[in-house]
Amino acid sequence: MIKIFSYKTAEEAGIAAAAVIAEQVKNKPATVLGLATGSSPVPMYRELARRCDAGEISFKEVKTVNLDEYVGLTADHDQSFSYFMFDNLFNHIDIKKENVNLPNGMAADPVAERDRYDAVIASMGGVDIQVLGIGNNGHIGFNEPADHFSYGTVLVELTDSTIDANSRFFERREDVPTRAFTMGIGQIMNAAKIVFVASGKVKADIVEKAFFGPVTPEVPASILRFFKGEVLVYLDEEAAAVIKEKHPDALA
Repeated sequence: MIKIFSYKTAEEAGIAAAAVIAEQVKNKPATVLGLATGSSPVPMYRELARRCDAGEISFKEVKTVNLDEYVGLTADHDQSFSYFMFDNLFNHIDIKKENVNLPNGMAADPVAERDRYDAVIASMGGVDIQVLGIGNNGHIGFNEPADHFSYGTVLVELTDSTIDANSRFFERREDVPTRAFTMGIGQIMNAAKIVFVASGKVKADIVEKAFFGPVTPEVPASILRFFKGEVLVYLDEEAAAVIKEKHPDALA
């Protein structure tokens, strides 16, 4: 079941999404969280850090698996997803660092690293909540538009549109990594629940295509229409604009 919520600001959407994760952690302290990077989840992470700091929740027993990581960036590189997660969440909550899991972008053997990360995900016994954002081309994780849906951890070649979108974070476009490890679509679909966050007018068209267009690997996020559990979609006003215009009755 997909439920779509629209809020005036990205901050309000993030607070609402954080409430779902906080409730899960309260009810099951040893929760397994699948986490995402990007600008859309940042308000949610900020609210989770606030709740932890206030003593409302604890992440001491929580384990995490991140969706993806660039190939060729060290964990302490300021544009790596590891750095992003520590800077935006892990350094601000009481999670044990040994319970944090991301692909190793500097692995000497990419195939072995892919297999290792598959084993890490399998060892979790199931992701309770998977956080997702969406790329401008419909990717989730770094599962780019393709002619098929992936299953396990994938070593992907990033599309030009993704490289262009991410180039704003680097000094030069040629500095943007061209490959990444990503959790596969099949692994994402094995989660018990999905919390999907998107903000900004640049996401409005692709969010509408994902949830109301054809289900196709050309729009990877569209597979969420077949998700077996709840998909809770938290949008700010700008990201929800096309859905509001075309499908006003779809909003919760």
